[in-house]
Amino acid sequence: MHAAALRVDLRLRDVHSLKSKRRRIARLGTGLRRAFPVAFAEIDYQDLWQRSAVGVGIVSPHASQLEMAIRSVQTFLDRWEEVEVLSTAVSYLERPD
Repeated sequence: MHAAALRVDLRLRDVHSLKSKRRRIARLGTGLRRAFPVAFAEIDYQDLWQRSAVGVGIVSPHASQLEMAIRSVQTFLDRWEEVEVLSTAVSYLERPD
């Protein structure tokens, strides 16, 4: 089993309330989960209108499939017009020896 967690810091364009921000983050999560078998959650900046950090969890039986899934998720987020990706960090789950 191979697993990774992505942390993606985002700037949301033209958002003027927390309610509007939450709707956009919910749409993003729904779109991401429809496109890929991933887990999704907002993990930081919940009190700021135009900033968010989201976590995306991915599990795969093969390392090469995991890397492809990570790249695909990053591409999906880069192409989502309502957000600007500020940074992405990947953490891998390692099997203890």
